Amino acid sequence: QFQLVESGGGLVQPGGSLRLSCVTSANTLDRYAISWFRQAPGKEREGVSCISSNNGGTTNYADSVKGRFTISRDKAKNTVYLQMNNLEPEDTAVYYCAADLSFPCVLHPTRGHSWGQGTQVTVSS
Repeated sequence: QFQLVESGGGLVQPGGSLRLSCVTSANTLDRYAISWFRQAPGKEREGVSCISSNNGGTTNYADSVKGRFTISRDKAKNTVYLQMNNLEPEDTAVYYCAADLSFPCVLHPTRGHSWGQGTQVTVSS
């Protein structure tokens, strides 16, 4: 078992930016893909972005966030980031990071995923 701790959520106006962080246990990023999911009230959890465990860190994005969100990682800090720009009210949700052994990384929940506790992102004027 390992830790996944999200932070960086908050209230932001439309068009604003936030950077989410997901801190993992040591060496997790060498083996596990990290995916960001989000869940809005009354909606199903949806995949937002993911980064694979390979050296190149292959990434993938949901169509709804392409060009606005960027996923990255810092292995030295055991951290994965989700930079979110040009935020829209529709981005309002609880954001979760999750780890699993899929390669390449996936944007759908799997039985192998381990989850963080989530961080709230609210986009509103």
